[in-house]
Formats: sequence, C-alpha cells, structure tokens
Amino acid sequence: MTWLDLPEGTGFGLANLPFGVFSRGGAPERRAGVAVGEHVLDLSAAAEQAAAPFAQLLTAGVLNPLLAAGPATWHDVREQVHEWLTEERYADQVRPHLVPLAEITNHLPIEVADYVDFYSSEQHAINAGKILRGPDDELAPNWKHLPIGYHGRAGTVVVSGTPIVRPAGQRKPRSAAEPSFGPSQRLDVEAEVGFVVGTPSTLGTPVPVEDFAKHVFGVCLVNDWSARDIQGWEAQPLGPFLAKSFATSMAPWIVPLAALDHARVPQPVQDPEPFEYLRTTEPWGLDLALEIRVNGHLVSSPPFATHYWTAPQQLAHLTVNGASLRTGDLFASGTVTGPEKNQRGSLLELSWGGREPFALGAGETRTFLEDGDEVVISATAPGPAGSRIGFGEVRGRVVPR
Repeated sequence: MTWLDLPEGTGFGLANLPFGVFSRGGAPERRAGVAVGEHVLDLSAAAEQAAAPFAQLLTAGVLNPLLAAGPATWHDVREQVHEWLTEERYADQVRPHLVPLAEITNHLPIEVADYVDFYSSEQHAINAGKILRGPDDELAPNWKHLPIGYHGRAGTVVVSGTPIVRPAGQRKPRSAAEPSFGPSQRLDVEAEVGFVVGTPSTLGTPVPVEDFAKHVFGVCLVNDWSARDIQGWEAQPLGPFLAKSFATSMAPWIVPLAALDHARVPQPVQDPEPFEYLRTTEPWGLDLALEIRVNGHLVSSPPFATHYWTAPQQLAHLTVNGASLRTGDLFASGTVTGPEKNQRGSLLELSWGGREPFALGAGETRTFLEDGDEVVISATAPGPAGSRIGFGEVRGRVVPR
C-alpha cells in the first residue's frame, strides 16, 4: 500500500527502490535519489528536512559515503524510505521532494574506485573460442577452476547516455601482412551485470563467499564496450588493454541486494567442484532477463541465471590473494550469453565474428557497430507477488572520432 499513484507494472515499485544521483534543470548540484514509479525521490532533501540520522551521508554528490556506512545503515535508509512512501502521514512532507524522471539528468552514482571485469559465462567463452580459434576449440583448462577476469580502467566508467567516441588503435586482420593504425572497425558491446562494493576490506585479508552481502551494496547494468580488432592484435599474450579501456557504461540506478530476494536461484552445476574458497552454500545465481536493442530493434535477450560463476565467487577470487576492496569498487559479470542464438550478449557472437550479419529491421543489417548506432541494454528480475524489479537502462550512442 502507498499514497503514491504508481503506474501499473512499474519496475520501480516499492519492492525495488534503486539508488542513484541526479540533478534537475540547469542546477549544478547533484542529489542522491531513489527511483519510484515515474519519479525520483530527492533523498538528500527529504533526509535533511526530516533531520534523518543518515542525512550527512547524502551530501557528497555521489553515493560513496552511504555505501561506506555498511549494511546496517543501508537497511535503515531503505526502511525509512519505504515508510515515507507508504504511510499517509508523511505524504505532505515527502510529496514536494518527488521529481518526475523526465525532468532529471542522471549522473554516475558512485566515484568508481577500481573496476574489474570477469569472463564467467560458459556459453560466451565457448562461442568466443570457436569464433576466434575454430570450431574445435575447447574451454581453456583453467576456465572451470577459477573466475577469469582482468583489471579495467575506473576513470573511463561513464554513466548511461554518455556518447561513446569510436576508439582508435593498432589492428591487424589475418589477411594483412602488417598492422595498421586507425579507428576500430569492429566496435562491439558486452551486456553485463555489475556489482557495487560498499564496505571496504583490509589489505591482506581475503573476503570469503559468505561475506558477500556484508560488502556489496547492489547491482546495476553494465555495457563493457569492446574494440574487437584492436583486442585481437594487442591480446598476444596478455589480456584486454586499449580495446576495453576507452569506455565502460554504467546504468544510473543501483538496485539494492535487499530487493533481489525473489530473483535468487541456484547457479549451474559446477564440475569439477571448486576449491574450498569458492564453494557456496547459498543460492546466488540471479534470474535477470536482459534485453539488447540496437537502434530500437531487439537483437538479443540474454538470461543471467545461466552464468557459471556467481558474484560471491567472483568477489572471493578477486580478494583471495589479499587484494583489498574499496568503497566504490565495481566488478562486472562478463558478457551474459545463453544457450540460444537469440541470447548472445555481444555482436561478436550475434554476427559470428562478422561472418553472419544480423537483422535490424527495415532491411538493415549489422555485424559490428556503425557511427550513429545507439545501444540500449535493459533488464528485469522477479519481485514479490508476481511483480518485476526493473534495472532501468544503460545506453550509449557511437560517435565518430
């Protein structure tokens, strides 16, 4: 029950309450907010007016102070917001702080400390191997023993809607005798699920899988843009560098872990059994349904529930060598790909390495992205009583250099 007039079927209902940062009109001040229905609650203003004990955590223009406060505070803030929006006695007090989503500008919700990208979809790894190395390629011998990942560039994580300038670099097609330099001709997307760290950890002390929820605040959508031609030439033998570091788009809304209880499912069976530090007893697979659109045309619907390695396992592996967590760390799942052709989470897979153009409607086809193309990734998850939890969108339009 709520005194709000929420649209039927909204993904931003009271069971969700995702957090973000926004500004309004031409005002430079950035505010902490919570999306609800077709509005955002100006949480900074509401907390200040109510003299809430957490009000000072919402004045930085990013969510990092709130994230650093830890799970008990996250719970208290969420409960207070829910109370404000459901109890009629708060209606007159809170209503002035509701701003239509259509009137706001979203900003990067966190100051990103470190960024790590994983490679944890078995089907994506199988597809990529066959595309790049041939139909007989098999998973690398280490793949089912550890969550493979790489450290990315935190400074180029950008909020949804930021234009993506086509990157340049060295590339060498197989048919060429020598490398050349220029704009990427095989610009790609990677539909991913991101996890935002709130509570830091101590250098030298690993974070066990069972402590995942003590450190991770919430979940967001990520597009880890990729220049496949640059990547193919530079990743010999080391991993992604310039092919990934030019931009990673992050959705403006972070869905709290507390909103995803109904989305939790068992992960796929892991064989061989992981090392002890990666073994889990709680179901931390997440039943997220993603959609990828290029210029408004739905090209893929990847399911996240098929992901082989879960976020708690990724976090445990990330820290098992003693690496510490910092507030604002972002780690991403890796490309989300399902077993069906229409569930592939990258254009590399959808076009099978550029050999099979896919349709965009109206007679258009693509293999990789052209200048002017806009990519939008969205997702929902099961909520209580048949509702859906929305993650908003992460979008970006390719612009020429």
